[in-house]
Amino acid sequence: MIIAGIDEAGRGPALGPMVLAIATIEKSREEELLGLGVKDSKQVTPATRVKQSKALKKMLREFNCIHIDAAELDGLMDWKSLNEIEAMRIGLLLNGLREKPDVVYVDAPDPIAVNFGKRIKKYISFNTVIKSEHKADSTYPIVSAASVIAKVERDAAIKKLCKKYGEIGSGYPHDPKTISFLCNFIKRNKKLPAIARKSWETNKALTASVFQKRLSKWS
Repeated sequence: MIIAGIDEAGRGPALGPMVLAIATIEKSREEELLGLGVKDSKQVTPATRVKQSKALKKMLREFNCIHIDAAELDGLMDWKSLNEIEAMRIGLLLNGLREKPDVVYVDAPDPIAVNFGKRIKKYISFNTVIKSEHKADSTYPIVSAASVIAKVERDAAIKKLCKKYGEIGSGYPHDPKTISFLCNFIKRNKKLPAIARKSWETNKALTASVFQKRLSKWS
């Protein structure tokens, strides 16, 4: 029996990609994941996540990630909700597995958790049981494993962006470094950077605020 876990990293940030990860393992080996100490990736340090990710990739039957960058998210959100976009990409991850899982555990962003499983069902080409639950990344070790892989992958993507743009912070709206970067970029370039999610309310508000200050300066 093969089980799969799915989770994301970077759903809420104002910039950078959202990363979805899938991990599969034999049900009989699930306890081995607990032996690594896997848990929701937000509950462990970056160094521990990297160490766990390397070990997981040797232990898991299959794993994979999908990046959805800012431009793609903006384009898709013109006609789909974020939850639907996530379900679509999860479908790609599941359909791409060499060995299809008997049960899929997924961390649900929908207020009614089972509805997210129904969304995913529309995008997969095989029959399986989908258990869509809130906080699944804390409940199921295989989802914790996917959570760790997704977070490490996104952290690496942010480091690459920092090499190109300078310090951009974590990308989250609560990060002062991210807000400072965005404000300064808008002031210099009269627009948001390509890595910013233009459909996000944070970025809309920052853009309006910066331009309003410029107008006030000359009024």
